[in-house]
Amino acid sequence: MKLSQFRFDLPLNLIAQHPSKTRDEARLMVVNRATGKIEHKVFKDILNYFNDKDVMMVNNTKVFPARLYGRKEKTGAKIEVFLLRELNKQNRLWDVIVDPARKIRVGNKLYFGDDESLVAEVIDNTTSRGRTIRFLFEGNDDEFKQVLDTLGETPLPKYIKRKPEDEDKERYQTVYAKYEGAVAAPTAGLHFSRELIKRLEIKGIKFAEVTLHTGLGTFRPIEVEDLSKHKMDAEYFNIDEYAVKIVNKAKEENRKVCAIGTTTVRAVESSVTAQNMLKAAEGWTNTFIHPPYDFAIPNALVTNFHLPKTSLLIMVCAFAGYDLVMEAYQQAIKEKYRFFSYGDAMLIL
Repeated sequence: MKLSQFRFDLPLNLIAQHPSKTRDEARLMVVNRATGKIEHKVFKDILNYFNDKDVMMVNNTKVFPARLYGRKEKTGAKIEVFLLRELNKQNRLWDVIVDPARKIRVGNKLYFGDDESLVAEVIDNTTSRGRTIRFLFEGNDDEFKQVLDTLGETPLPKYIKRKPEDEDKERYQTVYAKYEGAVAAPTAGLHFSRELIKRLEIKGIKFAEVTLHTGLGTFRPIEVEDLSKHKMDAEYFNIDEYAVKIVNKAKEENRKVCAIGTTTVRAVESSVTAQNMLKAAEGWTNTFIHPPYDFAIPNALVTNFHLPKTSLLIMVCAFAGYDLVMEAYQQAIKEKYRFFSYGDAMLIL
């Protein structure tokens, strides 16, 4: 399939700028692959579509405050530094993206905080906007993390046209977030409240946790018409034996195995045995799922409404079929569903 087939006209006012009032009261579109039926519900109605011993696989990654604002030495020019990942804890080396990039060269010192208490030095150029920087910080790891938490901002995607607020610290994070490392939230999971999880567990639904640290590559536009030539950025993932046991038991018993979000799908589809079962693994994945694709692990999917021509939309089409997804998206636009990270959700059965 070609990239241009995943184009559609999205009115910009449908890109949600704030989360729904309560997590589990966003809207939920339910799409049945077998019948083609599309229903309009509220997210907490998801309870009615799952039964005892079904499984929900969630991504327990935790977003860290990755966006820093600072000044360049001598000129005092304002700069944005977006932390991608820590390369070396001991030396406080980080892989970052800088903006405006043309002004930031190897050897430059960057100052952060009103009192310029945090200083970094540019060590290397990695891409046109990418740099390796070293933070010059005397304290211990906990103190350093505290400083980053204080100075860093919740990394809301650029499509959300406002400054982060206090509520974003909580709402741009799933209630089950555990392991810090993501620069973007696994947004399908944002709809789960603690109460809803409790009610699902009481009904007998099991939760299997995996970790995939979502990188900025998630938002990177695809620039090739031929999808087989697109390269995804690699992202760290980890699947432990406990999750494997829960998922494979459900598969053996022909239960529903529902992936909560595209990041969960990428993690589990990156670690499959020859018998199409899940296996424990830790590493990096750059799996790009596009039609035609046979899914080994999930047989249901919860996902948000994605932007045109993105790898996320393309994966959803691989899962539910191109025509059905495109029809569902036209209905979503007509019914004024909210799109993107803080938007509404879709359950595909």
